[in-house]
Order: sequence, then structure tokens, then C-alpha cells
Amino acid sequence: MSNRPSTGRARLALALAVLLGGGALTALPARAATAADGLAVQYRTSASGATADQTEPWFKVRNTGSSTVQLSQVKIRYYFKADSSTASYRFACSWAVRGCAAVTGTFGTLSNPTATADRYLEIGFTAAAGTLAPGADTGDLQLRFYRSDWQTLRQSDDYSFNGAQTSYASWDRVTARLAGATVWGTAPEGNAPDPTDPTDPTDPPGGGQTLFDDFAYGSHSDPALAAHGWSVRANSGGPGVPGATWDPAKVTFVSSGGKSVMNLETSTAGTGASTTQTEVLTKSTKFRNGTYAARVRFSDAPKSGPDGDHLVQTFFTINDLKAPMADDYAEYDFEYLPNGGWGEPSNILYTTSWETYDPDPWQAVNQHSEQRSSYAGWHDLVVTIDDSAITYYVDGQVFGTHDARYLPERPMSINFNQWLIDLNGQASTTPRAYDQQVDYVLHVKDQVLTPAEAAAKVAGYRAAGTGFVDEVPAS
Repeated sequence: MSNRPSTGRARLALALAVLLGGGALTALPARAATAADGLAVQYRTSASGATADQTEPWFKVRNTGSSTVQLSQVKIRYYFKADSSTASYRFACSWAVRGCAAVTGTFGTLSNPTATADRYLEIGFTAAAGTLAPGADTGDLQLRFYRSDWQTLRQSDDYSFNGAQTSYASWDRVTARLAGATVWGTAPEGNAPDPTDPTDPTDPPGGGQTLFDDFAYGSHSDPALAAHGWSVRANSGGPGVPGATWDPAKVTFVSSGGKSVMNLETSTAGTGASTTQTEVLTKSTKFRNGTYAARVRFSDAPKSGPDGDHLVQTFFTINDLKAPMADDYAEYDFEYLPNGGWGEPSNILYTTSWETYDPDPWQAVNQHSEQRSSYAGWHDLVVTIDDSAITYYVDGQVFGTHDARYLPERPMSINFNQWLIDLNGQASTTPRAYDQQVDYVLHVKDQVLTPAEAAAKVAGYRAAGTGFVDEVPAS
């Protein structure tokens, strides 16, 4: 936004701790059911403690039969003991070779509870997951589930959990069905998998469709940039200095640390006519709840000329204000002011969640958090939005948590821009230019990832040589 965030009640957020402990089941020999077509399931966990903030069962499914298998006909069940009779759970896919959008997760209740299992997580696949040829496997299915209230859960008493199995190995305490027939594993006593078992109707769909871009383009006019859904702004208007222009040519792609990064240059010689600003945004407004992450390099000083301008460097999501004080407006900002502005004397980083505003006369309904210190250099910025809160992270640490009253009611675009609030910070007419850089952007629809999980997802894409993916459906 082009205006200073109004004073809000900054809430101190408590980070959820992962409590690690002992206690693990011993691996049992695999006993697959005899069938003309067969599957084998390998399992490992990346959350091996007796208690944790979430359970992380990772799988690989191999076709051990002699004919090709449609993954849409495969169901895997992981059995666990609920921490209380009223506890509800949510499923998430952190990474899957076949794509998280092709993986589903639903919860069910066992008809014959045991001491180690009264619920199950059933993993399935959409048609988009494709097929498994004989001898082939799915590759990683990096999955997780957690309590809806994010209370610590106990997993050491869960039938399918094995904290000692931190590398993939066959594990028969999960079951697999193919076209309705059990072909792998042993269910808890008295609970043979039944395709008609009810699932928990309160559990939401898994989501997980992803946008990822590492900004490996040749220039602002590279056809791939537009083909991948990005718009480089050229139209006039706010925010920023009256008379300034938004110059697409000042958006370039340069090498930093051996990687391509997007560079946004903003410059001025002390007048509106001499001021050029930069913005890159998605053409689609299709992003709402989930996780947003970007690695951004902020600059405290210009690369040339005198310092002091009231500059704003950003990463944010936004939709359009249909009318003054319209209640379906939404905006979620990281805004760094290296030289102050909006009444601040020096550098400050804001995160702001917007409900609405009126530009004239100015009034705003929002909540913000701030830190008055230098943020020059590279930073990992993450904001998560679910049905209860908006949480901002900087470099893995909670920066601020904002109230549910500011949750989005309509989808948004994803934006980066750099602009000048005014020309009061530096009166010189000597030209000067500032750079903001962006390494990557990630959005995961309807799933709340930790900063570490977001970073791991990015690393997974890069390790696979994937520079761009957009699975997020149009709103």
C-alpha cells in the first residue's frame, strides 16, 4: 500500500515446539497378501520423537506385479491412536515426486479400536498421478498430519509409527489396497481395510497445489515470463511519488551466488518526472489461504548516488478495493523502509494484514507488526494464512501473528515492488538508484508449512531441476 500502516495491536506469537523423545516400534517382516497384481510399501519418518507437533509418514509405493497399475486405484492406510476422543486432524503433503496436487489424504475411524489404533489416514491418488509400470515406484511421498488445534501429539503409541525407521524400508504396519483388494500389510487386529469405511467429514481436502518460480529469465521481455503468469508493470498510478513512471526495463535478471535472481531497480534525481519505480505481479488473482514464501534481498543504501530516500521494498499479496471501506478487500505485506518514512526516522520492517481502507479521507483497518533495525541483505520471508490466523516469519522466526478478523475473503495476486513514498528524504538532484532482488517465490495452496518445510520444498524443486511449476487452479 502507499500509506503508512495504522497503529494496530501487535500480537506476540508462540512458535510450536517439536518435542523429541524415545520409544519406537521394532520393524516387523513384511507380509504382503498374495495377488496377481502386487504392491510393496516402504516407509520412513522424519519426525522420530515419541511426541511431536506433527506426524510425518513418508512413503514410496512400488509395483511388484507384472502389469501396469493405475495409481488412482491405490489406497494406503496409516493407523494411529487419537490423543483424545474429540481430537481432529489435518493432512498435508510437503513434497511428492508425482506432485502434491495428485495426492489426497482423508481420515477415518476404525470400527474395532485397539490399544494402538482407533483412527487411520488414508492416502489416495488422483488420475493426474498417472501409472506405475512393473518394478517402478512412486518416488517420495513426503506427507504429514497434525492436530487441528496444533496441540502436541503422541505418536509412540501409534500402530503404524516406527521412530527408528528414518530411512526407507519395507513396513507392513501400513496397508495398501489395489482396486479394492488388500495387497500389502496387516491392519490392527479386527480392522481389515474396507473401502466403505466412513471418513471424517470434518477434515478438509489436502490442498497442496503449488506455484514455484526461481526467476531464471533472460529479461523483462522474455516470453517465458509472461507465459508463466507474470506481468511487469508499465501503467501509471500509485503507490509512490506523483509523476513517477513504472519502468519494465528496470526489471532485470542477474546472477547472484551462481543463481539467477530478479532485480528491481528504482531510481530518482529528486523530481517526480525523474523517478522510475518497478513492480512484478501475477496476472491471476487466484491465491488465498496457504503458505507464501520468498527469498528477498533488501538494500539499505543506493548502488550509486546519495542515500536517504524514503524507499519501500516489498513482497505482498493483494486484491482490488472495490469501494472505499469494502469489507472483502485483502492485503498481506512485508514492507522494508531502509531510510524510514511514514514518520519513522530510520530503517524499519513492517508486516501488515489489511481488512480495508478509504483513500480519501484516509482511514484504515489493519493490524501490523514492526521491527526497527536494519534488514539489509538476503532474508527468507514466509506468511501463512489458514482459517484462524495470519503468521509472518522472517528467517525462520515468528515476526508477528495477526487476528482472524483480517483473513482474506477473496483470492489475491502475488506482488513484488520497489517505490518511493515521497522526495523528502533526500533533496539532492544527483541521480541515485536502489536495487531489490528476489531469488524465488513459492505458494502452497491451503497448506500451512513451517519455514523449514517451505525451504525444503524449494530445495526439492531445485534438486530436481525444476525452475517453474504452477499447479494452482484458477479461482
